[in-house]
Amino acid sequence: MTQSTETSEVLVSFRRELLAYCYRMVGSIDEAEDLVQETYLRAWRGYGDFEGRASVRTWLYRIATNVCLTAIGRRARRPLPSGLGAPSTNPDVPLVAAAEVAWLQPYPDLTGGAADDPAAVAASRAGIRLAFVAALQYLSARPRAVLILRDVLQWPASDVADLLGMTPTAVHSALRRARSDLARSAPVPEELAEPTEAERKAVVERFAAGIEKADAAAVAELLRADAVLEMPPLLTWFAGREAVTRVVDVNLLIEPGRLRTVHTQANAQDALAVYHRGPDGSDHAHAIIVLTVTGAVIARMVAFQDPGLFTAFGLPSG
Repeated sequence: MTQSTETSEVLVSFRRELLAYCYRMVGSIDEAEDLVQETYLRAWRGYGDFEGRASVRTWLYRIATNVCLTAIGRRARRPLPSGLGAPSTNPDVPLVAAAEVAWLQPYPDLTGGAADDPAAVAASRAGIRLAFVAALQYLSARPRAVLILRDVLQWPASDVADLLGMTPTAVHSALRRARSDLARSAPVPEELAEPTEAERKAVVERFAAGIEKADAAAVAELLRADAVLEMPPLLTWFAGREAVTRVVDVNLLIEPGRLRTVHTQANAQDALAVYHRGPDGSDHAHAIIVLTVTGAVIARMVAFQDPGLFTAFGLPSG
């Protein structure tokens, strides 16, 4: 094995966790892929000057952080509709689209790995949930990096300080401010009563069946009283079981058999890839619906109406 091959294998072994890190930073799987590519380009170019004073992992995170900070400085944060205005409880209001907004994207759970694998840690459930990543976007770039490295990845303050060119005292101060800003500025996170595996699976299966059968009553039974529906790129979003059921019924549940669902995972949550049947009888990608299941009901649905996301989830687009 040549030194070049060994170097390549060492660098590539960190790709999964770097992708999860960049995604948390920028809120887009597409952009995160590009940023990881840029990280590796810079790493390859600079590997000859790498003196080993830090670990390869720390060195790569330093490059990735700098790449992310530059990217964040060039554009506005990526929101969900709930971050841009109040919900509607009237299911008959017009649906307003905002294609010009760079929306938050879901993260496909394709990492796998053992529990003690850094890649698995980097994609841990608590640190990748959609509501948490959406909340991170409220923070300015450097405090965002501090909070992710300290609270999610559990890096020691001294390591974070070295990576960001700060003192440990400054890291502690930045972390306190980031936590405070997160609590004050971000939407209030859902109060989750984690279901058992069997409960969660049953809810998702019943919901998928209701969608495929165009059964609005079955869907309504699975929604919490204050259930929320978001549908980027639509600005309009809804709160309340009655409003959500009506919107889903009118816009999605057209006729039995028109829709097909595929169970997948996004942001360590259950998700459904929804296909609609076209006039030619073939299936076409429609939306990735990320579900927040609490107890035996669904508290929130975020339906990403972007067929381009199916490729990132390893799913056919049609």
